[in-house]
Amino acid sequence: MSIATIGAFAIAEYPEGVAVMLFYAVGEVFQSMAVTRAKGNIKALLDQRPDEVTIMESNQPKTIKAKETKVGNIIQLKPGEKLALDGELLSDSASFNTAALTGESKPDTKNKGEVVLAGMINMNSIALVKVTTAYEDSKLSKILELVQNATAQKAPTELFIRKFAKVYTPIVVFLAIGICFLPYFIVNDYQFRDWLYRALIFLVISCPCALVISIPLGYFGGIGAASRNGILFKGSNFLDSIAEIQNVVMDKTGTMTEGVFKVQKVSIISEFNKDEILQLVNVLESKSTHPVATAIHNYVGDINYSIPLENVEEIAGHGLKAAVNGKELLVGNFKLMDKFNIQYDINHANIVYTLIAVAYDKRFAGYITIADSIKEDAKETVDNLHKMGVKATMLSGDKGTVVKYVADQLGIDNAFGDLLPEDKVNKVKEIKAKNQTVAFVGDGVNDAPVVALSDVGIAMGGLGSDATIETADVVIQDDKPSKIPMAINIGKQTKKIVWQNIILAFAVKAVVLVLGAGGLATMWEAVFADVGVALLAILNAVRIQRMKF
Repeated sequence: MSIATIGAFAIAEYPEGVAVMLFYAVGEVFQSMAVTRAKGNIKALLDQRPDEVTIMESNQPKTIKAKETKVGNIIQLKPGEKLALDGELLSDSASFNTAALTGESKPDTKNKGEVVLAGMINMNSIALVKVTTAYEDSKLSKILELVQNATAQKAPTELFIRKFAKVYTPIVVFLAIGICFLPYFIVNDYQFRDWLYRALIFLVISCPCALVISIPLGYFGGIGAASRNGILFKGSNFLDSIAEIQNVVMDKTGTMTEGVFKVQKVSIISEFNKDEILQLVNVLESKSTHPVATAIHNYVGDINYSIPLENVEEIAGHGLKAAVNGKELLVGNFKLMDKFNIQYDINHANIVYTLIAVAYDKRFAGYITIADSIKEDAKETVDNLHKMGVKATMLSGDKGTVVKYVADQLGIDNAFGDLLPEDKVNKVKEIKAKNQTVAFVGDGVNDAPVVALSDVGIAMGGLGSDATIETADVVIQDDKPSKIPMAINIGKQTKKIVWQNIILAFAVKAVVLVLGAGGLATMWEAVFADVGVALLAILNAVRIQRMKF
């Protein structure tokens, strides 16, 4: 642009020289405004932490800097105030707006002892919260870091355009020099001034502003739009990847179902003391973080820690094993019973519910049936995936009959139960062997091998697990499966806008370049081909930030 302006002045085309710089400056202003807005959208999402907190010291409120708050301090949170650090609720109950973290506007009621997270806004009464995590380690801080780093992970299209611009610009300058001087040897009535003017037009038209600015801006917008809806992409490259997904492979528990189990029936053989067996099961399950353990604890009640458990061992995909008073205690699925050659006379295949089998002192003691409820938006999720032409597959370690029942309710294409972690890996490998792309949705911790193998790893419940945020490529913060097709849609719309800009820029520039080289286009058309197209591309890129998904 500088060469074109100096050249225009050199041949006394003053209005056009001024126009090049004026419109270029206007274009730059619009570009910087659009970038600032896109960054501002992300920053607004990120800037959720209050600078100060009110802590209780000797029953007196005291305001201090949030960064100076220590683990163990008690925060007094007034209605309308935002929590600055993760903690445990000390008040009997409190209602919180979690929109900053999840994109979900519905208030969430927490009870005494439950975890509350930085970024939540207290809705009604004064609440007391005991700080459990340092300021920089809070869930919100990790999410902020994740989104801030997201723009560093570039999509292939963005990387290509950057490399392209580096090679393209010097080539264009040399071509312009060629347009100016080579006709001297070819054309009879060569006029230096005319060919210099054409070369300058060529330079202005071929400036790659529209591409270099609008493409990163499109991805910025995509990341910002997703973040506003409680979906965190770890980089713009994953926006591209998710747009191409052909198969969504999902876990069952906690992904398509609530993950809140309730005991339906307890069947203990008469020769055993039912209460004693349940106490043993309760204390052993307290060593597990599985939702089943919570269901048993809620049913049985307080844990009797005086029971002497020894050699507690978790057997992946099977259950738990321990020794009590020198006797072996097994609690898990019927594969665990088979593994330890425990004889039983129950046809467990016909029971739809999740089964927890119990063996004590090498003998089968009975079983507990547990049920989980399907999430309210799970059916809508599968329907939306099918509308996009994406296949849904469910893989679960849960009992085959339970998995089939849930899959039938939701209309899932393929479902497999009774799987160990390595079986899940093999199933995903089978899909990938057909040259099809796979997104895996799970908790991101137990399923780490499958997440690593899949093209896009999506973690549900980013608020529940730090490891999830570390493992997955995309984090859905509010546990809603309906955000899976939404994430795919955001990826598709972002990619569509980016390619619209690429095609627009190249098409207009190609037409005006040909006209310019032939002497039919003036500097005014050239300015439109560069600055005008850049502005159109910017407006198109900003559009994604206004879309409803």
